[in-house]
Amino acid sequence: MTCTWITSDTHFGHAGICKFLRDDGTKVRPWDDPEEMTEALVENWNRVVGPKDRVYHLGDVVINRRYLKVLERLNGRKKLIRGNHDLFKLADYAPYFDDILGCWPLDNLMMTHIPIHEDSFGGRIRGNAHGHLHWRVVGDPRYFNCCVEHTNYTPINFEEVRKYYDREFPGMLQT
Repeated sequence: MTCTWITSDTHFGHAGICKFLRDDGTKVRPWDDPEEMTEALVENWNRVVGPKDRVYHLGDVVINRRYLKVLERLNGRKKLIRGNHDLFKLADYAPYFDDILGCWPLDNLMMTHIPIHEDSFGGRIRGNAHGHLHWRVVGDPRYFNCCVEHTNYTPINFEEVRKYYDREFPGMLQT
């Protein structure tokens, strides 16, 4: 059985994110070295994602260009929802992703990198699975932060996201 997974903000190869601090001064990520962080993220990814599974990466996948090759080691059929740090040419990402998008609707959810404005819901979607905020949250149950800091540095199964929305908004229309 194939599964669908979501992740965001892996920042493979990003030395700076290993130094990011929360508002209380604690480290955002437990690693000091970007190579060590990258290897742990790859291991976590491949532990849960199978070769035929679908993965939606909600942006900020690779910061350091030389880490693009890491993407070929990741299990699954991947779609990239581009983030604000996905600055390379489309051709640089194309070998590793089935598709590269700005946003994507799935099960009445809009998947984006940056959270969408609440006016964008318009009764057509029940929520926004997003990245970008890292350890922070919007504070509105319609938003689900898929950044690795919220998912134990591992892709989250889409069924878990769906269950969250089913609990928060029971009876809302699904596709």
